[in-house]
Amino acid sequence: MNTSLITFKLKMALAMIGVLLLGGALTYGVMWALTGGSVSGLMLVTGLVVMAFILTLFQWLLGPYFINAMYRAVEVKPDDPTYGWVYDLVSDVARSNGFKETPRVYIADVPFPNAFAYGSPIAGRRVAITLPLLRILNKNELKAVLGHELGHLRHRDVEVLMAIGLIPTVIYWLGWSLWWGGWWGGWNERNNSGLLALIGLALLAVSFLFQLFVLYINRLREAYADINGALTVEDGAHNLQRALAKIELSINPRLINRVNGTMRMLFFAPGVREEDISTENVERLIEYWRRYKPSIWEELFMTHPHPARRIQLLDRFMYR
Repeated sequence: MNTSLITFKLKMALAMIGVLLLGGALTYGVMWALTGGSVSGLMLVTGLVVMAFILTLFQWLLGPYFINAMYRAVEVKPDDPTYGWVYDLVSDVARSNGFKETPRVYIADVPFPNAFAYGSPIAGRRVAITLPLLRILNKNELKAVLGHELGHLRHRDVEVLMAIGLIPTVIYWLGWSLWWGGWWGGWNERNNSGLLALIGLALLAVSFLFQLFVLYINRLREAYADINGALTVEDGAHNLQRALAKIELSINPRLINRVNGTMRMLFFAPGVREEDISTENVERLIEYWRRYKPSIWEELFMTHPHPARRIQLLDRFMYR
């Protein structure tokens, strides 16, 4: 295991542990202080955790069925005359990732290029690829993308992010309960309802900050999936870079201006053309991202790392 991967895993583990410990200490600490160590206050927080867990569990178990309906996803079988080759690619990448069984494969009929992994104990492991993605990527690039997506399943990212996501949810519910209780109490000093409302309002703000931490961890897990694609697929880093550039060019034609050095003022994004996703433009965009240094603010509300960070990370795992 190389030093870059060890360092990355350590950073990711510390971030997750920090969020869980800080969130737990905050929620239980607030109720301990407000109730003077009363068991009822601690039971309230525990009850909120249980409620959040039950709702999240319900979404997790049934989510794949809702996703299939929303994306109009149709399952692909090995003998499918049109998309059987896609199943074979998924099966090949699954074996290289140590899967004993190939995840169920779906083709999603939506108008944007994407691939995603999902599943639950009752729905099984699944991976879906949209039709536009099949049109713009070659097989090697698609395998690298599948290495990324199966990395999510391999790392159990759905379960990890659900657990981390409980923290801002519980803090929000606790803040709402205190704010609403204090507000309804009339803000009179005798029963400290005004103080409760202010504490509740502060917790609502804190829940937003914790959501930013969750987004940061989500970006780390996405980067971890990129590393998985680089390490488990032949020439995965290079092909994943090309796939990322093609996807970005297809959904954001304004990038053509950057890679070609033009500065036209556009009030709308023109429709993507086949020549816009040429090999030349793809390589230019990758080189542009290699030199670009995104700011913290550019990524703050993003679920994925900035493309420049992904390209630069993949460079560290090239041909490993």
